[in-house]
Amino acid sequence: MSKGLHDRIAIVGMGCTNFGELWDSSSDDLAVDAVEAAIASVPGLNKSDIEAYWYSTLATGHSGLPLAKALKVERPVSRVENYCASGSDAFRNAAFAVAAGVYDVAMAVGVEKLKDSGYSGLTVDDPPSDNTLPEISNPASYAMLPASYSEHYGVDPAELRQALTHVAWKNHSNGALNPRAQYKSVVSKETIDAAPRVAGDLSVFDCSGVADGGAAAIIVRAEDAYKYTDMPMFLKGMSLHAGSSSGASTAGQRHVTFPEVTACAKAAYAEAGVTDPRTQISMAEVHDCFTPTEMILLEDLGFSERGQGWKDLIAGRYDLDGDLPVNPDGGLKSFGHPVGASGLRMMFELWLQFRGEAGARQLDNPTLGLTHNMGGLPGEFVSFIALFGAELDR
Repeated sequence: MSKGLHDRIAIVGMGCTNFGELWDSSSDDLAVDAVEAAIASVPGLNKSDIEAYWYSTLATGHSGLPLAKALKVERPVSRVENYCASGSDAFRNAAFAVAAGVYDVAMAVGVEKLKDSGYSGLTVDDPPSDNTLPEISNPASYAMLPASYSEHYGVDPAELRQALTHVAWKNHSNGALNPRAQYKSVVSKETIDAAPRVAGDLSVFDCSGVADGGAAAIIVRAEDAYKYTDMPMFLKGMSLHAGSSSGASTAGQRHVTFPEVTACAKAAYAEAGVTDPRTQISMAEVHDCFTPTEMILLEDLGFSERGQGWKDLIAGRYDLDGDLPVNPDGGLKSFGHPVGASGLRMMFELWLQFRGEAGARQLDNPTLGLTHNMGGLPGEFVSFIALFGAELDR
């Protein structure tokens, strides 16, 4: 395990654009809007005070030049790409640089412009590999999850379908309370169940949206945080875990659990001092790229017992008014998934919740929040987990 940054790093400013089909906004516009919003959230801070940038994007630009051009800055700008965990990894690298004393103020910026590119989210141009992964669409890969889960735990497929429908219904209901979300309408469970199938038992409403968007975070050392804001957000622990990419050779076991996530959670919890995530964590933003992914993540993150996540979902444990709200901002499912921005968008929801600025979806007294971001397919995953709190530990 890494030595850790528990209470050594703080986020003092954040910005996030609307997510969606933003035909009238360029990638430059999204970067500028997210950065300007983050800077405006810190009274007295100017763009010239940002000493270095980490820029995350999967497909919108190469190198750090697109961000430098958009912002009209001459600063160190490093592009970070780590599949759907790119935004989280941009934060991670900026945090390390600030903690090391290389910079006093750094910024992580995530931007993705997918709608104009024709990117569907169904297929991806992968680099050359050892050909162990099956050549199927992303929905088809994730469609294996509910079938494997049902067989492994002996759950009736009809009951499991209720749980997956609840994930989609819950996240759309939360997104309807979020003015920045891509989809802002409550969708009935009947509509979700009747939707056309995309792959296996996964329907249109089981898949996250393809969106444009941007998000940004301003990062300083914890001891400097109160110089910038009365309400900083402190990093309690984080971990990034890249799996061994054993691919199809272990696909069966990886369709009921994600070993990369469990390893990542173990390290992040140890750094944050979390021994019982089910009761210690107030809220979580998890990577609900597909509804069965969220269900399995609830177990891998220790929120539900193995084989019980589907029951806890149906019981409402993870609803906005439940014991542990999951994806209160709507998640990837409703907020949208502009790949390079998603990890920072998750942190933005914690930022709003800790400050009491989440509007109609505001939770009561959240004290410890978790963000989980991952990229890849079952058998080849990158997983990132971070935990944040509103106060320094005493």
